[in-house]
Amino acid sequence: MENRSHALMTGIFTLTLLVAAVLFGIWFNRDRVEYAPYLLATSLSVPGLNPQAAVRYRGLEVGKVDTIDFDPTIAGQILVHLSIDPATPITKTTFATLGYQGVTGIAYIQLDDETVGSPRLATNQDNPSRIPLRPGLLDQLEKRGQAILSQAEEVTSKLNTLLSPDNQKTILAAFSDVSAAANEYKALPARLGPTIDKLPALVNKADTAIDSVNTLAQDVTRLSQSLQGPNGALDRITGAFDRTAMSVESVATGAQLETLPSITALTDETRSSMRAVRRTMNTLNDRPQSILFGAPAATPGPGEPGFTAPTN
Repeated sequence: MENRSHALMTGIFTLTLLVAAVLFGIWFNRDRVEYAPYLLATSLSVPGLNPQAAVRYRGLEVGKVDTIDFDPTIAGQILVHLSIDPATPITKTTFATLGYQGVTGIAYIQLDDETVGSPRLATNQDNPSRIPLRPGLLDQLEKRGQAILSQAEEVTSKLNTLLSPDNQKTILAAFSDVSAAANEYKALPARLGPTIDKLPALVNKADTAIDSVNTLAQDVTRLSQSLQGPNGALDRITGAFDRTAMSVESVATGAQLETLPSITALTDETRSSMRAVRRTMNTLNDRPQSILFGAPAATPGPGEPGFTAPTN
């Protein structure tokens, strides 16, 4: 009996010591930080997020997820209760996103702030403050992926319309026209070859004609200068006519001939002819090219078409 009683007492003592060690370990390792409660209210999906998931502020672990449940007042809204270290700088511009650990798919709450120095966000147990949950990377990829798929479907539909049988015929006809035009362009150099070969001779002839025109213009200029120069032919002819006219006038005056009006008219016509010759020579001297292209058009006067009044 004594052996059994000793064994029983030993067993009870061992169990008591084991329970005490467990309780002591729990008490020693318990978290003594008084966490501040916060709340995430979102209509976004939270795949991979579980209670006891980590809460990180810019990569530093500052708390955990307590519970996840539905909002009883708003259908479809999810409430995520958080416990965060009070020393964490939660401000009025702080926001949350979902992050994922490697390839495991386990989600955690990632906190960040838009600005630095914003006012702190106060909270309490009775009325936890709410932190907005923004779409994470996967949400953005999903949203943009849907937009890309919609655009891909639209592009596919347009391609189907573009490649309809009627449009295929039109495209093939356009290709045939382009091919025919390309063949015509290929034959064009062969057709233009003889004309291109004649261009050097044509250019030489044009140069020769231009040289001839320049020589003619120089000859006309020299002729005009020789005729109008000092003691030139025009001056001598004009002087002779002037002397003749004066002699005729003096004779007519002295003899009082009956033919005086005729002689006077002849003298006037001679002077007019000489002035016309002089004007012609002056024109040739100023514009030798008028021999080939004609005299320039006269400037229109008042009342004539093309007349422009001078501006002051």
